[in-house]
Amino acid sequence: MKALIFDCDGVLVDTERDGHRVAFNSAFKKKGLDVEWDVDQYGELLKIAGGKERMRHFFEQCNWPADCPDKDGFIKELHKLKTAFFMEIIDSGQLLLRPGIKRMVDEAIAANVVLAVCSTSNEKAVNLIVEKLLGPERKRRFLAILAGDVVAKKKPDHEIYTLATKTLKLSADECVVIEDSRNGLLAAKAAAMHCVITTNGYTKEEDFSEADAVYPELGDGSDIKVTLNDLKSAFAKAGIK
Repeated sequence: MKALIFDCDGVLVDTERDGHRVAFNSAFKKKGLDVEWDVDQYGELLKIAGGKERMRHFFEQCNWPADCPDKDGFIKELHKLKTAFFMEIIDSGQLLLRPGIKRMVDEAIAANVVLAVCSTSNEKAVNLIVEKLLGPERKRRFLAILAGDVVAKKKPDHEIYTLATKTLKLSADECVVIEDSRNGLLAAKAAAMHCVITTNGYTKEEDFSEADAVYPELGDGSDIKVTLNDLKSAFAKAGIK
C-alpha cells in the first residue's frame, strides 16, 4: 500500500446537504429561477455525478427556463455562481472535517504513504477544503489534487482514478481509495483499485457489496473505526506489497 486517495464531498467533509445543496439554491435564487432543491430531492440528484451534469439532468427532466438558447452557457454560468456561493460557505467555517480524516492523513504522512484527492467537484473548491480544513502544511503533502473538469468523464467512470495512477506513477493495486458513494466505488473498482467506504446520511443505504470494507466513518478518540495500520494489514493479506 503506497497511496491513500480520498474523494472529497462526503468523505473529507459532509458537504452535500448543507454545502452544495444550499449553494445550488442560492444560485437559483440569484438568477431568479423558481427552483429550490429540498433535502430528499437533492439526495436523488446525487445519483448524477458532477454539479454541471446534475443541473443539466434536472433541467432536462423538469424543463429549461424560458429564453435559454445557449444551454451550455447557461449551465456554465449557473455553476460558476453556485461555486462562488459554495466557496463562501467553506470560507465561513460552517463545514467541518468528518471524524478521523485529520488523524488518517497524519498517520499516512508519518508512514510515508502518498496522499491524493480525486473528486468530481470544482477544483478551486476542493483545494480550498483541503487548505482551509487540513491546513497548508498537510496540503503540501498531497502529491495530487485532481478535481472538476480535469477528466472528460465523471464517476462512475474510472478516468479520474486512472489519471491518478499516472500522476502518482503507481500501479492501481498499490492504491487504496476512500469513497462514500456507489458511483465512487464503481469508479475505483473499474480502475482496479482497492476501495474503502465511509457512509454518510445520503449514501448509507447504497449497495457497497463490491467494497473491500465499509465503515460509518473513520472515527476519532475512543471511537476509532479504522487506522492506517488496519488498512495496511488488511490489504497486505489481499496482495498489496
